[in-house]
Amino acid sequence: MPYKSDDALAHHFNSKGLDLTTSIERQLAQVAPGSANLPLYRDMLLTVLRMAEDDRNRWNAKITLQTLRELEHAFRLLDRFKTRRKVTVFGSARTPAEHPLYAQARELGAALAATGLMVITGAGGGIMAAAHEGAGLEHSLGFNITLPFEQHANATMEGSHNLLPFHFFFIRKLFFVKEADALVLCPGGFGTLDEALEVLTLIQTGKSPLVPVVLLDTPDGRFWHDALTFIRNQLEAHRYILPSDLKLLRLVDSAEAAVEEINRFYSNFHSSRWLDNLFVIRMHHALSSATLDRLQTEFADIKLSGDFQQHAGNSEALDDPHFVHLDKLTFVFNGRHHGRLRELVDCINEAGNWRTESEGK
Repeated sequence: MPYKSDDALAHHFNSKGLDLTTSIERQLAQVAPGSANLPLYRDMLLTVLRMAEDDRNRWNAKITLQTLRELEHAFRLLDRFKTRRKVTVFGSARTPAEHPLYAQARELGAALAATGLMVITGAGGGIMAAAHEGAGLEHSLGFNITLPFEQHANATMEGSHNLLPFHFFFIRKLFFVKEADALVLCPGGFGTLDEALEVLTLIQTGKSPLVPVVLLDTPDGRFWHDALTFIRNQLEAHRYILPSDLKLLRLVDSAEAAVEEINRFYSNFHSSRWLDNLFVIRMHHALSSATLDRLQTEFADIKLSGDFQQHAGNSEALDDPHFVHLDKLTFVFNGRHHGRLRELVDCINEAGNWRTESEGK
């Protein structure tokens, strides 16, 4: 049977003499009175009821139950850290403690924590253990995976309230990206390469918000140099990706440079969102008229129509109360050229830094 919309599901059950919609809405209103999310919760429950009506497969039901439980548990735990920016660090679990990459990852964790950033890893050994060791528990989150063979969290995360276990890899991967304000990728195996390519795919296609993606290696390392050579010679040269897609990446060879890259990204840029067909960029500082004119010309290729429009803080129609104080830049984005969007963000940051420095003189 084809997929039914939420309204169609409600009509389906009501037509069978089951006044479930009213009953569900009434009970939800008692659990979460005044919540703006009540229609969403109602539609979730209607979807589960439809699944129960079909009753096709026990395994399907168990997957759904486990998924909902893991999502709810993760949402609840991570709500404690919602006001803090976080950086997800990927890298090999097999990197030994005496390796230069281990020392570099430990330095990375310490440098991120020093600027108030939290470090997210898979909570295992190697690069993950080093990053958490450097950051310390207060600035660390571990997303561990439950495996049929012995699997322990690293010494920093083991037994802590900042450790979140997952049964399903796909949910764990969701939170690695969902919670990340930046991602740092150190050398690693299949898992690290999988995460790197998935993150790039999500950002390139607009399925994940634009965040800094930093490739970190030692000064004499060839891991990411060789990977980028393959990408340029095979993917870019054969037009499997756009040349501007490589702007989504930054290659650095020190922990200090990685943290500097992340902080530069957020120096004026705050975050972004879609509002109907408008793309909204939130900024800490307004752009000058000259910079705005420059954007109209240099980034005309990423607009479907119209001009870049700047809006002063307190534009309530453009945002929710948490971000209403921020200046906004809006335009009709074509939704395709995310590498060029990264270049736009770089331009906004450069202009914002120049303006702040000029005003301070």
